[in-house]
Amino acid sequence: MIRMRWFSVAALAGLAAPSVGFSQDASLTPEQISQAVRVEAITIPTPGEFFVAIDKQGSPQWSQLVRAATPAATASRAQIAMALGTLVADGYIAVEAQDSQGVKNIGKEIINLAKKLNVSQSVLGRGNSINDFAQANNWSALREELEATQNEVKLDMADQKDTNLITLVTIGAWLRGTEIASGLVEKAYTPESARLLRQPAIITYLLDQVASLPASLQEEKLIKEIRSTLDSAKAYVQADTPSEQSVKDLHASVAKAVNDIVTKGVQQ
Repeated sequence: MIRMRWFSVAALAGLAAPSVGFSQDASLTPEQISQAVRVEAITIPTPGEFFVAIDKQGSPQWSQLVRAATPAATASRAQIAMALGTLVADGYIAVEAQDSQGVKNIGKEIINLAKKLNVSQSVLGRGNSINDFAQANNWSALREELEATQNEVKLDMADQKDTNLITLVTIGAWLRGTEIASGLVEKAYTPESARLLRQPAIITYLLDQVASLPASLQEEKLIKEIRSTLDSAKAYVQADTPSEQSVKDLHASVAKAVNDIVTKGVQQ
């Protein structure tokens, strides 16, 4: 039911971009790719699925990656949307760490930001479910609930004709997920793990979506910086196997972008 509802978002938003995903030599399994969330007519694995693939390459210390930071207050709906996306990725990190309190805290922040974007009561009710599953340490259910929460938010945005915000939520989640994944690969580089970061088709699609934003939004300083980050990220992952230096540069670039999203106000 959740996925069927999400498929309707693309129709509501009137999006017609071709479906693309990881390159054939990427290390995500067919099952993970088939289970990816359908976002804006493109197949993008959720941060949780991305982290599962990374986990198979080693044993990351997920508990050290859970952050408790609250996004900076801002009146910009664009920045709120991107910050919400980063929090969704944080939720998956807390699940990987099996940090029930961390999941509760992040779930609360997700709902707080969702309220600022005028989402419906159906989304707000997800907060109670997240708390219940976290209290019961039901990690599988929490992964599904985080996905459902993100999908509900985007569905409401589509209903409100806020398709620009759908793009920005997706970008925020991708940036935070890539920050974590590239940081883990950088610490224990292997060609196999580096190939997980090779996502040029996804980055191209995100760049196209940024280019389709209203001109006034594209002129905002933070949006310009995000576009520059995506341009750089695409260059870093063009090779079939990104080098150690490319992984390092990718991590530094996306980490700065995530920090700007959650700590800075949008400026003209």
